[in-house]
Amino acid sequence: MLEEAANSGGSATGIAGKVLQDLNPLVLDGNNLTIADVDSVARGRRAVVIDDGAWQRMEAARRTIFAVADQGLPVYGLNRGVGWNKDLEISPDFFEAYNRNLLLSHSAGVKPEADTDVVRAVMLARLNGLLTGAAGVQPELAGRYADFLNLGIHPVLPLRGSVGAADITSISHIGLAMIGEGEAHMDGSRVPALEALKAAGLAPLRLGPKDGLAVVSSNALSAGNGALALYDMEKLLETADRIYALSLEAIRGNVSPLDEAVHRKRPFPGQLKSLGIVRSSLAGSDLWTDYNPESLQDPLSFRDACQIHGAARDAHDFTSRQLVLHLNSSDDNPCVLSDEQRIVSCANYDPLSWTLGFEMLGSALHHVSKSSCHRIIKLGDPRFTGLTRFLTADTSRSVGFCTVQKTATSLDAEIRHLSNPVSADYLSLAGEIEDHAANSPYVVSKTREILDRLTYILAIELLHAAQAVDLRGGLTLGHASWAGYKSLRRAVPFLSEDRNQSEDIERAYRLLKDGTWLNDIHLALNTKASV
Repeated sequence: MLEEAANSGGSATGIAGKVLQDLNPLVLDGNNLTIADVDSVARGRRAVVIDDGAWQRMEAARRTIFAVADQGLPVYGLNRGVGWNKDLEISPDFFEAYNRNLLLSHSAGVKPEADTDVVRAVMLARLNGLLTGAAGVQPELAGRYADFLNLGIHPVLPLRGSVGAADITSISHIGLAMIGEGEAHMDGSRVPALEALKAAGLAPLRLGPKDGLAVVSSNALSAGNGALALYDMEKLLETADRIYALSLEAIRGNVSPLDEAVHRKRPFPGQLKSLGIVRSSLAGSDLWTDYNPESLQDPLSFRDACQIHGAARDAHDFTSRQLVLHLNSSDDNPCVLSDEQRIVSCANYDPLSWTLGFEMLGSALHHVSKSSCHRIIKLGDPRFTGLTRFLTADTSRSVGFCTVQKTATSLDAEIRHLSNPVSADYLSLAGEIEDHAANSPYVVSKTREILDRLTYILAIELLHAAQAVDLRGGLTLGHASWAGYKSLRRAVPFLSEDRNQSEDIERAYRLLKDGTWLNDIHLALNTKASV
């Protein structure tokens, strides 16, 4: 009869270190993880606790693993090899060594390395998947993920190398740290993983049957990083809505496209959400009564913003639903069905459903980017604004925003390139057994690159809108627009004469990137609501 190797020297409950001091730990049960939860653990350093029911499911699955193996049945990754080596028999006395070798041989990722936030998101994604009870691992393995999160042990994780049919080449490095090999970041230092374990009072984990496969065979890299991308995108779309509102005020645009009754005749959810945000930004603005009556049909970049941003919102909502389903499911092969006492080989690791959602996000975000660039160009054109060319404060002595147009449009070109699909660019590997993949880590990675470039473009639009408001003078802005205008002006003064534009762009970018600008608006709206 197969026997479980005993682990010692550390917490197997995931209730360690920081969690004892955290008054609001995230309780994980394998079923209810949200994108906001991922952000709170990854960036907010929130502690985690494993639900009792999840422990019971893992224990039942582990018993099933041994029960089936005792019947002499071949089980992929348990008593048989993996990949093209699926026909190789693994004897019980070789389990620990084989699983160690599995981690070492699959650790093939290359730089760049993930930052700490991404590493935490990846570990959380894999931990929650294990709690579904379909992996059949020793429960101590799940406890080790929780310990790493709570004690701040962050394995060095290379981001490139996975083809997106389980992120085996990258996340194997997390398993290495658990057994005391490889490297990890802890307390701001990069140290050998064994040193980090000792500092935390943990012993290297002894791997049992199927443990190695469960560590390497998961889409946790793309799923965890993807959750952070979706969290950021939701914030950025609100930012885009509110910057557009300020731009509309700056050109004295037509508000008829913001008539709610019109949008109700075509009630796409994302479109209505963007409309609500734009109208809230313009609440209290004199634009409703003092717009240019000749602007019967503004340029489409001003007229269609709610539809364009709304389409991106709808794409975001679809992708979020698909990814949340994945985060609360098992992508293990084989899949352990404890209630039926079966272990079934499967392809649940295929992430195409939500990977296609991220491909769609690239296209949607490019529409947002292109629309913003068109508004930037028109904000610098006297034919649309009635103001000076390039919004210069002194036409005889300064150039204004002339060259900044090139910065924005070059970033848009990069976004266009990054929006090209790549999920279908795979080859047939491992003896032509593995002839499908989705390149999910790269699809997610390029989505985050798009978001970063779009943040710069929106920062440039914000600079233009605020400059136009100043040049026009005497405007009564909407309450939220006024708060956003003041927030920018605290960081970037009016462009009264030519100066280094890169510095202004970077200040505005940081204001958007770290959430300060949006938080200032929310604070103003909440303060007004409480008065």
